[in-house]
Amino acid sequence: MKSVRNHLSLVIALLSILFSMQVFQIVDRSIDAYKKNLANNYSVIAVSQKKLANDEIMCINKLISNAEELSPDSVIKRFNNGMKSSNLELLKITLPKFYKLSLEYYPTPQEVKKLTKDLLKNSSITKVEDFSHNHDTTYKLLLLFKNVVALFAIVVLVVTLLLIFKELKIWQYKHNERMNIMGLFGAAMWLRSAVLFRLAIVDALIASFLAFGVFIYVSSSSWVLQQLDNIGISIVIFNPVDDYLLILGVAMSISILLASLIVIGHKEEV
Repeated sequence: MKSVRNHLSLVIALLSILFSMQVFQIVDRSIDAYKKNLANNYSVIAVSQKKLANDEIMCINKLISNAEELSPDSVIKRFNNGMKSSNLELLKITLPKFYKLSLEYYPTPQEVKKLTKDLLKNSSITKVEDFSHNHDTTYKLLLLFKNVVALFAIVVLVVTLLLIFKELKIWQYKHNERMNIMGLFGAAMWLRSAVLFRLAIVDALIASFLAFGVFIYVSSSSWVLQQLDNIGISIVIFNPVDDYLLILGVAMSISILLASLIVIGHKEEV
C-alpha cells in the first residue's frame, strides 16, 4: 500500500504537468484555427484613382493573397434620384476604384500598419481602410487569452516540479541506509540509485499512458466537439502519435532529470 501511495503521488504530479501542457497545445491550435476564420472574414479596402491590375496590387505586400475590384453600382444607386443614364455612366467613370484585399493570414497590428504604409506608397492609392480599431481589439483579446493559459501552464509546471522533487527526495531518505550499505560494498552511485531511476521511469510511463487515455477520450467527446463547432473551428485535439510521443518524452525527461539531480545532491553530501 505504501508503494502504491508513492507511485500515485508522482503519477498525479506528472499527469498534471502533461495535462496543462496538452491543454496549452489545444488552446494554441484553437487560436490558430480561429485566426484562419478571421482571416477569411477580414479584409482591407484600398481606394485608387485608376484601375490597377491584381498582380500589381499583390506585389505591394506579401501579406496580400487576393485583390478584388468592388462594383461601383451600390454606390451609384444612392445617388440615383432620377438622374439620366448618361450622367450615371459619367459618374461611374469618374468614381475612384475600390479594391477589397484578402490576406494570407490574420495579421498582427504591426503588420496591418506596415501593409497600410506600403499601399499608400503607391501613387495611385489615395486611401486605405484597414479597420484597425476592431482588428486590434480582437487580436489583443486572442493574445491575452493565450498568455493567460501559458502563465497558468508555467505555474502548474513549476509547482508540480517542486512536488515531484520533494517526493523523490523523501523516497531517497527512506532508502538512504540501503544505499549507504551498497556504497560500503563498492557499488557505483548509478547502481545504488537504480531503484530511484526505475521508480521515476515507471511513473513516467504510467502518467503518459493515463494522459493518452484521457486525451483520446476528450478528443472523441461530443461535448468538446460541440463547443468547437459553436465557435466555428475544427482542430486536432490529440494526435495519438505525435502528441503522445511528446507527452512521453516530457514525462521521461522530467522524471530522469529530477532523479539525476537528487543523485548528484546525495553524492555531494557523502
